Amino acid sequence: MNQSADDLQKHSQKMLPQTIFWRIAEEIPKNLAWTLMFLSITIPMLLWWVISNTGLIPSLFLPTPSQVWNAFQRLLASGDLQKDIAFSLFRVLAGFSLAAIVSIPLGTLMGAFASIRALLEPIIGIVRYMPAPAFIPLLILYLGLGEIPKIMLIFIGTLFFNTLMVMDAVKFVPQHLLETTYTLGGQRKQVLLQVIFPFILPNIIDACRVNMAASWNLVIVSELVAATEGLGRRISVAQRYLKTDEIFAGLIVIGLIGLAIDLLFRLLLRVSCKWAKD
Repeated sequence: MNQSADDLQKHSQKMLPQTIFWRIAEEIPKNLAWTLMFLSITIPMLLWWVISNTGLIPSLFLPTPSQVWNAFQRLLASGDLQKDIAFSLFRVLAGFSLAAIVSIPLGTLMGAFASIRALLEPIIGIVRYMPAPAFIPLLILYLGLGEIPKIMLIFIGTLFFNTLMVMDAVKFVPQHLLETTYTLGGQRKQVLLQVIFPFILPNIIDACRVNMAASWNLVIVSELVAATEGLGRRISVAQRYLKTDEIFAGLIVIGLIGLAIDLLFRLLLRVSCKWAKD
């Protein structure tokens, strides 16, 4: 029997060789991770440079990296880019913060209490399938063309998804932790604040990371429709005058800002949840 087990193990090793690159649910060496991350940036940039410089695609459709860099410097020198970044950042942070303030306690309560979940989950399930941009005409009708409708669009677009993701995280809190807390004399408030919330905090941060991307999508949509400043407005104006290099510059700036925010969330997770696996 031991011989057959050894043969089976050898056969499995032949079928699934133990290579560093193809490890399932295991960490890889740091140097390999940094190399792969470097390649994920340099390979697309190299392909872009090669294709755009061959002349096979007109610069109207695919500007070269140098043309995009010149457009970026031009926008930076005029001060327009800094102003657009400031307006878009303000709208995203305001709308997303408002959604987080509401969704985190609401999702926690829905996950902890079946009665609240039964009361709110059906209506949230219906509204979350309504595309947030479809609310733009109503928001303009009710709130005008100022900053409030743009912030409310981001609030509506992220509130329901964030709430449900937090609610689902509460479902995975081990039951024995709750029972032990009650056994030791803990009250309902202590269970919520000292057991459930610390347990789901890493999931809350991850949910915010995911939904922050949705906030950026929504602010760009809102600025394309009705805005005088913002990165979305900048892209819209560049499209109108066929300035493809400025469109690329705006898109790259949005991506870099998103990457910076994502890294900040990762840092927050590492600092505030040292017990959680990153």
